Amino acid sequence: MTEPQQTAATRLAQLDWRWKSFDDLTGIEVYTMLGARSTVFVIEQNCLYGDIDGLDMDAWHLLVYGPDEKRPALAGYLRVLLPDADDADIRIGRVLTTAEFRGIGLGNAMLERSLTHIRAQWPGTPIRLHAQAHLQAFYGAFGFAPVSEIHEEDGIPHVWMRSA
Repeated sequence: MTEPQQTAATRLAQLDWRWKSFDDLTGIEVYTMLGARSTVFVIEQNCLYGDIDGLDMDAWHLLVYGPDEKRPALAGYLRVLLPDADDADIRIGRVLTTAEFRGIGLGNAMLERSLTHIRAQWPGTPIRLHAQAHLQAFYGAFGFAPVSEIHEEDGIPHVWMRSA
């Protein structure tokens, strides 16, 4: 391994992975989750939209924290919405890595872990996500294929993708 690969692998190995229902999240976890979503989706992407959409309370949340024991920083996050009366698919959303933890393969690791968990807990249930269009190849590597045309949402091209 080259030096950057070792550093990335070492950094990934040091992360604290937490998979929780909303009711099991602490106040600090909710605060850091919403803060990271605001930083990435509203500020960095210059996209004004209502992130608090009422879906978090019924979702499962994957929070990945950095190794600092005194004040761990949120490194990555995603949420998983389970099938309901309106939608038979499991939906992955709000996928993000924070600036300090980009470039170490965290997005890949989060998707791998979440897909393994989802398929173990809810086998055979299709999984869908609403991807930014420029990330089609990234999600395609995990078996997702486009199921819609590219369309604009909040000023950013998106596409629905699905994996069986």
